[in-house]
Amino acid sequence: MFGLDEALAGFSDGTTLLLVLGIALLLGLRHATDPDHVAAVTTLGVGDGRSAARLGLAWGGGHATSLFAFGLPIVLYRAYLPEPAQQGAEAAVGVLIVGLAIALLMRMRRPRRRLRTRATAYAIGLVHGAGGSAGVGILLLAAIHDRGLAIGGLALFAAGTAVSMAVLSAGVGRTIAPRISRAAPILGVASLAFGVWYTLGALSLAPYAF
Repeated sequence: MFGLDEALAGFSDGTTLLLVLGIALLLGLRHATDPDHVAAVTTLGVGDGRSAARLGLAWGGGHATSLFAFGLPIVLYRAYLPEPAQQGAEAAVGVLIVGLAIALLMRMRRPRRRLRTRATAYAIGLVHGAGGSAGVGILLLAAIHDRGLAIGGLALFAAGTAVSMAVLSAGVGRTIAPRISRAAPILGVASLAFGVWYTLGALSLAPYAF
């Protein structure tokens, strides 16, 4: 996906306001399709479309908050988190995916348990947004010389991801809800395996492509 990020950013010369902000929005929408995001939203969004969209928007809001907070020093001062902190944040994303997968499997065994709230989804998004999977998009925005323009682009980048998460969650909820009894175990096991691999990859204990 990094090549697609670079291709999108290549349409901007770093000086045209509408073009830069438009590219930033496209980067945010694209960022929502990263495998770790899809895995998290898939497990979070199981349910009817409306409630899944609310959870997805809360998750995206938390993600946008931390994405903007961690991206701002990079855009303004080229200040990055130390590598061990970045590695720890990525590992935490993997652990969250594992936790969401386990919660989904438990919810199937105990349907009356309510494990998902918008506050929980927002908190999950905060941790997820601290991961480094948005690094290429932020680096591209950091290359813009006008700081005000770069900050505006970063805000749209974060907002585009949040909106996409809500749309993706709603789609997942509407698609899976009629088939919940059959689909949830498959999604839970697949997300669990992905989360374990993602965690090991972040810790350099397995091949890591993101």
